Amino acid sequence: MVSVIPSQAWQGTASNTMWRSAFHLNRLSTAGTFSARQRGLKGINISASSSKLTITQPDDWHLHLRDGAGLRSVVPHTAQHFGRAVIMPNLVPPVTASKQALDYRQRILAAIPGKADFQPLMTCYLTDNTSIDEVYEAKEDGIVAYKLYPAGATTNSSSGVTDFQTVIPTLKAMADAGLLLLVHGEVTDPSVDFFDREKVFIEQKLKPIMDKVPELRVVMEHITTKDAADFVHNGPATLAASITPQHMLLNRNALFLGGLRPHAFCLPILKREEHRQAVLDAATSTCARFFLGTDSAPHPKHLKEAACGCAGIYSAPVALGLYAHAFEMAGALDRLEAFASLRGPDFYSLPRNEAKITLQKADWTVPSEFEFGDGVVVPMWAGQTLSWQVTSI
Repeated sequence: MVSVIPSQAWQGTASNTMWRSAFHLNRLSTAGTFSARQRGLKGINISASSSKLTITQPDDWHLHLRDGAGLRSVVPHTAQHFGRAVIMPNLVPPVTASKQALDYRQRILAAIPGKADFQPLMTCYLTDNTSIDEVYEAKEDGIVAYKLYPAGATTNSSSGVTDFQTVIPTLKAMADAGLLLLVHGEVTDPSVDFFDREKVFIEQKLKPIMDKVPELRVVMEHITTKDAADFVHNGPATLAASITPQHMLLNRNALFLGGLRPHAFCLPILKREEHRQAVLDAATSTCARFFLGTDSAPHPKHLKEAACGCAGIYSAPVALGLYAHAFEMAGALDRLEAFASLRGPDFYSLPRNEAKITLQKADWTVPSEFEFGDGVVVPMWAGQTLSWQVTSI
């Protein structure tokens, strides 16, 4: 495993555009959910004469693109590296119907740079009132999944599900139609400790859903805990999980060292080191039901650096370099392609991409910010050196 000791997490002030982070990845351990033998820590040897890695073009199975000018700013960062992405529906107002999703898809396609061959995979926002007829219409319109947000769990989730029992008939229709359920796995009960919301969600919400609709394919998105990693690993073939770069590389110390670090704040929130190790173990294991999903979530810099700042980490421009970095430090570069490029389409019953991409091991400095509509967005690893980058597609 990789031990993460953050010394400065995107250090700076609202008036300072030069941000720094120093996450020291300084030792390997074989502790965690999966054994070193299961992970196959032999990896790929990278040397000065062998510093390139060519893999099937990856897909991003969890992405936020926003809308309007912000959408036009961030789409190129994903389209230049990924073949497809599952687009989250939590706009304002939310994308609850397939016709809305198709209109949103057209706005995304219009913002893609001319040479990029990128396919947005659209989702709809599940509510207490989503009807069975709407589910079958969504299937006919090419929607791939519904997203379940517990009401109030994260950004723009106020229209989410409040009564899990009422949506069971809808979930059964989804299973019949072949649509997936994508789950933000956190309870919103204020009596539950903030760092335990994922664990409690599994016990109180997800297990009952899966018991009542066992044939439904479920993706537990952006898992953050050993509890979730174990639940998926030991679960049925209909259950999978997506994993973000931040939950593989950072623990909750990144939020607080030397002061409050708003650019390390996301939901689900970063957890203890033991949980980060378990998530990294899951990603680098041979289990085919863990795959890449960045949860890249742009917010304007001034709304992150606020008294009540937004949750979300923007990773799209650097995601593949960060994943490669994590896999290399875990001695598992030989498993990066399966995680990033193969397992996701297999679980979604979609063809794998035919294109290839090449990542090169060469130090580069991540920009401190990117244009985002009328403002700027601060990316993950801003101002820091990253050792891997995409060089060709």
